Amino acid sequence: MVHKIQMLGVIMNVRTSKVAALVLLSAHLLHASALPAASSYEFNGYRMQQYNLQQDKYGCRGAIVVAEARSAADNSLTRRCVIMKLPDFTEEHYLEAKKQNAAAILILLPKNISAVPQEIVQSFMATESQVLQKETLMPVYVVPEDEQLLCMYEEVNHAAATKSASALVRVLRSIITTTAFQILVSNSPIKPITDTTIIALEGFLPGAGEDPPTIVITAHYDTFGLAPWLAYGADSNGSGVALLLELVRLFQRLYSDPRSQPPYHLLFTLTGAGKYNFFGTKRWLEENMDRAESSLLHDNVAFVLCLDSLGNGDELFLHVSRPPKPGTSQFSFVQELEQVISGRFPWVRFGTVHKKINLQETTVAWEHERFGMKRIPGFTLSHIENSKSELRGSILDTMEHVDIMKLRRNVVIVAESLARFMYNLTDKDMQVFMNSLDVQDSRLSALMFMMTSIPRAVQLLDREPEHVLLINSLEQEFRYYLKQVYRHTFHLDRRDPEITFFDQMSRPMMMYSLITCRVKPAAFDLFLGGCIAGYLGIIYYAIQKFGHVYTKFKATMNAKHQ
Repeated sequence: MVHKIQMLGVIMNVRTSKVAALVLLSAHLLHASALPAASSYEFNGYRMQQYNLQQDKYGCRGAIVVAEARSAADNSLTRRCVIMKLPDFTEEHYLEAKKQNAAAILILLPKNISAVPQEIVQSFMATESQVLQKETLMPVYVVPEDEQLLCMYEEVNHAAATKSASALVRVLRSIITTTAFQILVSNSPIKPITDTTIIALEGFLPGAGEDPPTIVITAHYDTFGLAPWLAYGADSNGSGVALLLELVRLFQRLYSDPRSQPPYHLLFTLTGAGKYNFFGTKRWLEENMDRAESSLLHDNVAFVLCLDSLGNGDELFLHVSRPPKPGTSQFSFVQELEQVISGRFPWVRFGTVHKKINLQETTVAWEHERFGMKRIPGFTLSHIENSKSELRGSILDTMEHVDIMKLRRNVVIVAESLARFMYNLTDKDMQVFMNSLDVQDSRLSALMFMMTSIPRAVQLLDREPEHVLLINSLEQEFRYYLKQVYRHTFHLDRRDPEITFFDQMSRPMMMYSLITCRVKPAAFDLFLGGCIAGYLGIIYYAIQKFGHVYTKFKATMNAKHQ
């Protein structure tokens, strides 16, 4: 009988131990489901644009962040850092974060933009464009995705999803698996940049005859987007620069032979700060107009052709301030343009977009408007119809948005149209650029690679060695093909600058750090203590009631024997 009693006690101890062990194991597994992250993790982040254009302020004014990470789907964002991926960055989520006084927004940028669905790209670009038109005190950062950041994103989203569960589940999860992520950006005052320089390059091919008229071909080379350090501007306006440089090569071949030298000067320019009201073009014009004796822009300009975003699409739009009048050079060139497109590329839709220059507006829509203000006739050629299109300034404007074959087609259209106009080939059905004068696809690809190898925001181009090297490379391209090349350097007026940029754009690369804290709260210790106390309570209860249990057991056994 004593043996049976001992066996009963062992069975009870084993069962109670299994129950307690199961409870403790469940708690441990739940706690272990939290993200296994390092106690701290440092990564590179890039702050949103901040600049003043005359008296108007744009971009974010804040930089410091000390806040817990939260999902955009969370109901409580006050004094929290909202973590978003591309699909989350909508105008609705952005405005909600501002409304709740969120501490900051951190946007995770995927490494492979081409894998992102086009509708998500368009939605992000639209929100990006809206955000950049306003001022905000809330810091906004963009960071390239990596494994740690994606794990953090998944964790905060899982926490937000759990909040919609029952109260008991939420309490148990908060007790057992709480994982807090603290986003820290160190304190450093933001200061205006007082030594910004903007560079313009100018070179020309001299025409035949005495005092021939001048055709100006120009493009701006700088980029724009939510974060300057991530603005590569492949289509806008790397494609325009690549097209211009290929035109330089092609027409240099024609001008190098006196027998094929046309009766027009060709003046090529690359300007900076095109994304900021075409400030570089404005300063370059002012400098040239002051040089009455040597400038080619006085009195005898046939027209100015501005190249802007020509790396994609099956549409071409000619943006004008005044419709060209019959009998003028610009009218004749437009006719040649239409003839080349309809004859060789009939699937390309061509149209003219007329927008008057409004002198009351503080900004201009297209580069040719800067020339129009100086009474120089011109137009802008682009595959973009609306000047306010989000395609003209986005961090998602990468090489995935440039089709080399369509860029090549546009080079052919512009080159053939210019040649037909300059050589008066209206009534002749001939192709000028072919065989040894054909457009080189490999050169266009190399030029696009050069233009998209680094971000080209104005704030960066005169500061980092690789950015200075890019400007020097563009100048070398000019000097290799063109007779005379000038480099113009413009400094922003410190006393009353038209544009004011601010620093700390690249500061995250050196100073930003993300602290991912895996916190085991005091509630978990209480829960663990409760489990231990419960286990001891079961043992104590079993010992206290052992006599009663033994009597019951003995009566049961006697009944079986009878």
